[in-house]
Amino acid sequence: MVRGRISRLSVYDVRFPTSLGGHGSDAMHTDPDYSAAYVIIETDAEDGHKGYGITFTLGKGTEVVVCAVNALAHLILNKDLRDIVSDFRGFYRQLTSDGQLRWIGPEKGVVHLATAAVLNALWDLWAKQEGKPLWKLLVDMDPKTLLSCIDFRYISDTLTEEEAYEILQKGRVGNREREAQMLAHGYPAYTTSCAWLGYSDNTLKQLCSEALKDGWTRFKVKVGADLQDDIRRCRLIRDMIGPDKTLMMDANQRWDVPEAVEWMSKLAEFKPLWIEEPTSPDDILGHATISKALAPLGIGVATGEQCHNRVIFKQLLQASALQFLQIDSCRLGSVNENLSVLLMAQKFGIPVCPHAGGVGLCELVQHLIIFDYISVSASLENRMCEYVDHLHEHFKYPVIIKKASYMPPKDPGYSTEMKEESVKKHQFPDGKVWKKLLAGQENC
Repeated sequence: MVRGRISRLSVYDVRFPTSLGGHGSDAMHTDPDYSAAYVIIETDAEDGHKGYGITFTLGKGTEVVVCAVNALAHLILNKDLRDIVSDFRGFYRQLTSDGQLRWIGPEKGVVHLATAAVLNALWDLWAKQEGKPLWKLLVDMDPKTLLSCIDFRYISDTLTEEEAYEILQKGRVGNREREAQMLAHGYPAYTTSCAWLGYSDNTLKQLCSEALKDGWTRFKVKVGADLQDDIRRCRLIRDMIGPDKTLMMDANQRWDVPEAVEWMSKLAEFKPLWIEEPTSPDDILGHATISKALAPLGIGVATGEQCHNRVIFKQLLQASALQFLQIDSCRLGSVNENLSVLLMAQKFGIPVCPHAGGVGLCELVQHLIIFDYISVSASLENRMCEYVDHLHEHFKYPVIIKKASYMPPKDPGYSTEMKEESVKKHQFPDGKVWKKLLAGQENC
């Protein structure tokens, strides 16, 4: 039973000094401090449930997202949760179409990251009140109710509401068997933890060896900074994992279009399944050019983690610009917008392989991809979800990986809640961790 008037919205700047160990480093982001704008929504309902939401950042700039969350607060406070979820499409549009705030978007950039954090908290709260993990809330939802959460504006030329309904109706066939399969075996994952660009060869070898022992068969390596170094590192990791394991590459937007084609032609010998983010995430036609050029080499193009919204995904699909689509639980407008992208991908027959890692991205996106398999795609062919083994210990309901697969969460909610002590210690700049680090920098 959904209930309660939203009485309070709090937001925190939470940062982890991951740059100190080179964790998360790639060709464009050499020193990321994995961070989050962390939202807590409270209601006057007697159950005492709170909604927790995050959006992922890399350190500097988190304070800007926090400001944007506070700017959106007036659109949420004093609203009845039942009114929100009964017309979630209308509320989503209200949140993304504020006559003044949309000028610094619309539906992209900082204001959209803030929107994601707020909506993630609302979905967490809804799922908790229903007593279900978010993936189960979605799986059990009537197709018409689910579609009422999606804003089809700007994508109806590619996916109508009627087409989306047909996809969901078709997905109901065999869905209980697929749910049982997920509960028994989980959703297949790949690891990015072994080969960050800032890692030494010894670290790479050690982590690769450990991953192989743990049963991992799919690996991703960061590339793009130096060609000869990429050749050396890709040879090292390919030699370690052998010819039969799956290898992906990720350039994190480093190259121009011709450079991407030339560079990947030199790395083709290592048999990558895909090259991820080879160029600007906004360059739809550039991705299409790269995709066409690399097809004869058997290399696909993957992108999506920094796609602004459903419109960019629509155009990537229309232009045949990608072979693997990567949703992100905190870049798009939360579950609402991700649902529209999952449905478009299904219509175009493009496998979804979500972006994860960061702060809580694994915890969140597992719900979306498990729902996708059970209720939308009904396929695991060429599908896998990214996994990065960082910072899970700071979450109250961390992901569970067994035999290189995500096991479906069983706790109610969206797995977004962080441990209070972790939030307190890592708040920027006044948390214990940052006070110590900043004091040390001042003494240097």
